[in-house]
Amino acid sequence: MPTPDCLDPEHPKIAGTAAFAKFMAVLQLIADQEQALSIAQLSAHSGYPRPTVYRILAALMAEGMVVENPRSRHFELGPRLINLASKSWAKSDLRTSAIDALQTLRDITRETVHLAVPSDNGMVYIEKLESPQAVRMTSRIGTRVTLYSSAVGKAYLAALDEASCTALLTTLSLQKFTEHTITDKAALHAEIAATRHRGYAEDREENEAQIFCIGAAIRNQDNQVLGCISISIPLYRKLPDLQTSYVAPLLETCRAVTRKLYSQGPVNDD
Repeated sequence: MPTPDCLDPEHPKIAGTAAFAKFMAVLQLIADQEQALSIAQLSAHSGYPRPTVYRILAALMAEGMVVENPRSRHFELGPRLINLASKSWAKSDLRTSAIDALQTLRDITRETVHLAVPSDNGMVYIEKLESPQAVRMTSRIGTRVTLYSSAVGKAYLAALDEASCTALLTTLSLQKFTEHTITDKAALHAEIAATRHRGYAEDREENEAQIFCIGAAIRNQDNQVLGCISISIPLYRKLPDLQTSYVAPLLETCRAVTRKLYSQGPVNDD
């Protein structure tokens, strides 16, 4: 069915679409960076002229969506946006259904666990439960990770049908984060195939040095992927029995979340 003109974002009758896209692009840049950015950096990353970026930032600051550090003159996400995001996460059916199972998984493994959902061509953490042990992860709720270097991302790709996965892979630019990051498309295809075969994904220091992660997908009743869960383990304390220590509890957690979401009996492991 063709998209109605009134819902088509490219249709000229919708006023303000281009301006809104610029606002969102600047917000996304601010959100994605670990360090706050200056106007010059935002202009360089976005490709927009500095006066345009300045006007966008002024409007975003007026609404509390962005704040400026008075010392560095760099820009960060504002309290209003963070408040809106926290309300969204709090109301998420997936997050609320997963929280008890995530706590159990964290307690069993004593490692940091993440819940992530797909966002464009990446994954975003919507919940994080920290390890009780000394070395912890620097990630936070709202952190965006790539599909190809993270356990949650590879688990998501492997859970898609072949056509959808291949189409998504064509949109990815493979950036190297560590010496172990997969940056070859053929190697990534092989890794996804291996992930499907074993039933879970591995991040072998591909996203962050000295951190090993495993991830698996949460599926709905129609076997479609809703999100992914991962366990992040400092390499020095990774236990030798991967299946018993991490994989089995992770896969059971994913099944438990599906059961909670749909209030049904045992989920078929197939």
